[in-house]
Amino acid sequence: MDFYYLPGSAPCRAVQMTAAAVGVELNLKLTNLMAGEHMKPEFLKLNPQHTIPTLVDNGFALWESRAIQIYLAEKYGKDDKLYPKDPQKRAVVNQRLYFDMGTLYQRFADYHYPQIFAKQPANPENEKKMKEAVGFLNTFLEGQEYAAGNDLTIADLSLAATIATYEVASFDFTPYPNVQAWLARCKANAPGLRAEPGRRR
Repeated sequence: MDFYYLPGSAPCRAVQMTAAAVGVELNLKLTNLMAGEHMKPEFLKLNPQHTIPTLVDNGFALWESRAIQIYLAEKYGKDDKLYPKDPQKRAVVNQRLYFDMGTLYQRFADYHYPQIFAKQPANPENEKKMKEAVGFLNTFLEGQEYAAGNDLTIADLSLAATIATYEVASFDFTPYPNVQAWLARCKANAPGLRAEPGRRR
């Protein structure tokens, strides 16, 4: 299946890790946003929202990383560990995915992207909110191995991709011991967290 992506993107990396976890090989298609490749007519036919990541599985196109993760886990997962069928367990996984999208990843973007792309000075209030988000994750992890319980799920893959981006940005995790221990656990057990899987064409 074709996977339109950009290296270094946390949402793209989350999908790559999910694909690795279910044993699916991705045909990586590097998409240069700066060159406007996502605005070409052939890409807009696949994804009128012109965003990455975008997956095309035998003619079926899907975007939004967490939707893609769910699709891969449901269609190709060998069991339901990555995305439990039990309604309550699944609800917790979904909550963590939405937390990642709307809070953890968003607050990282709110703090760093204006500095990177608009050359604006750091906003202390946004930094405080970003640290608060990591604090929430630290609380979620209290007394359990992974984000939604004691089994690795797609929520961990999504969150770990985001936290790995925090790590690249030299975020200090010292005040968040549960996050530190969890990230080490994910690096040991999550396929592709240390290196981006797949093959490029």
